[in-house]
Amino acid sequence: MHRRIEDYALIGDEQTAALVGRDGSVDWLCLPRFDSAACFAALLGDEGNGHWRIAPEGADVCTRRAYRPDTLVLDTEWDTAEGSVRVTDLMPQREHAPDLVRVVEGLGGRVRMNSRLQLRFDYGSVVPWMRKSDGHRVAVAGPDSVWLRSEPPVPTWGKNFRTYSEFTVEAGQKVAFVLTWHPSHRPRPPLSDPFASLETSVTDWRAWAARCRYEGPHRDVVVRSLLTLKALTYAPTGGIVAAPTTSLPEELGGVRNWDYRYCWLRDSTLTLGALLAAGYQEEAEAWRDWLLRAVAGDPADLQIMYGLSGERRLSEYEIPWLSGYAGSSPVRVGNSAVEQLQLDVYGEVIDSLWLARRSGLPSRPHMWRVQCAMMDFLRVAWRQPDEGIWEIRGPRRHFVYSKVMAWVAADRAVRTLEEDPSLEGDLEGWRAMRDAVHREVCERGFDAERNTFTQSYGSAELDAALLLIPHVGFLPADDPKVIGTVDAVRAELAPDGLLVRRYSAATTDVDGLPGDEGTFVVCSFWLADALYLTGRTQEARELFERLVGLTNDVGLLSEEYDPVAERQLGNFPQAFSHIGLVVTALSLFGVPPANPPVEGGGTPDGA
Repeated sequence: MHRRIEDYALIGDEQTAALVGRDGSVDWLCLPRFDSAACFAALLGDEGNGHWRIAPEGADVCTRRAYRPDTLVLDTEWDTAEGSVRVTDLMPQREHAPDLVRVVEGLGGRVRMNSRLQLRFDYGSVVPWMRKSDGHRVAVAGPDSVWLRSEPPVPTWGKNFRTYSEFTVEAGQKVAFVLTWHPSHRPRPPLSDPFASLETSVTDWRAWAARCRYEGPHRDVVVRSLLTLKALTYAPTGGIVAAPTTSLPEELGGVRNWDYRYCWLRDSTLTLGALLAAGYQEEAEAWRDWLLRAVAGDPADLQIMYGLSGERRLSEYEIPWLSGYAGSSPVRVGNSAVEQLQLDVYGEVIDSLWLARRSGLPSRPHMWRVQCAMMDFLRVAWRQPDEGIWEIRGPRRHFVYSKVMAWVAADRAVRTLEEDPSLEGDLEGWRAMRDAVHREVCERGFDAERNTFTQSYGSAELDAALLLIPHVGFLPADDPKVIGTVDAVRAELAPDGLLVRRYSAATTDVDGLPGDEGTFVVCSFWLADALYLTGRTQEARELFERLVGLTNDVGLLSEEYDPVAERQLGNFPQAFSHIGLVVTALSLFGVPPANPPVEGGGTPDGA
């Protein structure tokens, strides 16, 4: 029986992350980076594919668990007939090599503990060679080497390619386990002090969280979302992964299983705005600089996603030896959507750079030249069909949201020149493009009978991305077309009026895939934003309250939610969902967004 997705908590060191279940089992960990092969892959298979469980003898799920306030340090506690015990899990920010630290502390009585470690490199397919060295357990296979030690030392032994330990803790007694990875061809890295690492991690995370400017309702949930975004940041480059997992399904038993351990351009403006508004300028600047490095080159070759350091080749393949989460196969590594044409990303990149300029982030010498090159390409390319924001694997279409974001690109380029006449650029040409895009979208992408924009030209289908039209300033929030679109999306894609689907996957063939999917969490936050912008503040706040209630017991959100089964779906935790939570909270409860909706919108003739 698989643990529910929401039964997991996240720990990480800003270069990779692990998922820890309520039963004390680490079921997912990729070393040394987010996108490396997993050494614990039970999440997508079974325990034989790698896991590490520390728990009281005979115990099942914990009695309670929680992050230490404003940190990514996780405490999991059990009350047993013999006493109480706590396991504290963390991944200290690394100095030399990644460490997974697990501190067992007796809280009362005498509790007998079991540790069972089953390392399996390369997504659970490679059984390493185990040996003892200097009192440590060492696992080696190919390029990977992992060292296990405990302080104070407790006995360990091997059996059936697993490493076991049994020990007893009394009140006040602590035993720390440290799992350290390093390349197998290099010497063992210096040993870290697990107890000092715990203290330092708590101090560092709390100092970071204290910078948050938000003081409104549900501050703890907002801070948890920001901490999650920080944990999903690859510190060496500033890139932010969409999620630390691959192939958690959008439908249990289905095939909609994708690898999200990469950095999507579509997240860029919302991410930048959330970080700036919440008070994290340093992180916003790092993300902006990652973006500039990633998109450098021929604008025609712009990708929708990149690797942690801006890598472009993210070839997709399947892993047949993993059965998939709850039997949801195939399990995929890489993402072939990287090869798609998504015109919206040009708008999102140019909008991000415009926001960065207006927010006072230090400029970069080539930043404006990058935008001009993109506009030269988009001037012609905007008329093409594309695969759209949701990465359909069916035929290309003229997606309305893609055209709207092409308008955003032209609008922000025009506004940049108007605000800084010293810059060079084709002001009149970009104005003409902006007007042309606006006229075409209003003529071909709007269903006058239903009073709503549609997913693509000539289609009757709707799209939750249309909720962003007032946010980006394409039309004013009080425009009847905007209000009609918000109401239509709410009626057709959110049957309960609250939780929103991206589109009707079960009734259309737009994405070329069988089956259905859950409601898309960030789209529900977009609905709350749209309700707020169209003057329905109370409804927006009620929806926000409902969405906060979807977080798991430690404040985490996945990509999607199944309102029937009442469980989370998709890769977890999902950066986009947490970005949505932060942006909506900042808008509704008092912190002005760094990227407020652009006033005006439209074209001079009001088309």
